[in-house]
Amino acid sequence: MLVLRMKIKIILIFLIGLVLGGCVGVSSTGIFGTGVSVAIDPRSLGTQIDDSIMQKNLSARILLLDKNYFLSVKTKVIDGRIFITGKVEDPEEKLKLTKLAWETQGVRSVKNDLKIKEDFNFKQSAKDLLITSQLRTALIFNDTIKATNYQIDTYKKKIYIYGIATTPDEKDAVIEEANEILDVENVIASILLVDNLRIQKN
Repeated sequence: MLVLRMKIKIILIFLIGLVLGGCVGVSSTGIFGTGVSVAIDPRSLGTQIDDSIMQKNLSARILLLDKNYFLSVKTKVIDGRIFITGKVEDPEEKLKLTKLAWETQGVRSVKNDLKIKEDFNFKQSAKDLLITSQLRTALIFNDTIKATNYQIDTYKKKIYIYGIATTPDEKDAVIEEANEILDVENVIASILLVDNLRIQKN
């Protein structure tokens, strides 16, 4: 009888724990669809709402470019920072989507991790990776350039640079460094100046 009571007590404690745990992890999905637990999300409610509005705005404009992006391109906005993932047909599409993201009202930064759809070519990929590494190193060692502000992609010996520059001179320096890399056929830069960004200041 005593053993039965102990088992019942343990089961009750377990069930109470589940109920309390469910109450703590209330989801913020609601009308904003963030899917982030309110209990652990460090963003304020106002920031979450702003991020949701930015994401819906960006998603709508991406679909206006091409409805196929609905399945191939995903976006996420966290504290005004935009993250883009998925696959596109060519680098020009990636560049276009990066510019579109930067045009979003209130954006603070853009991280573009879109991949190019193509059969893997080890030899070409190795060459492109070497070019990217050389340019990344050159930017790091150039005191006039803040290397962390730039994302570099190389595709068939063409360098694509995305980022923001503090001054026109810095922008020119980045492009100059890219053009000095051996075997580079072309440099396509999408570099915006800080003064031209529509960043909302808190």
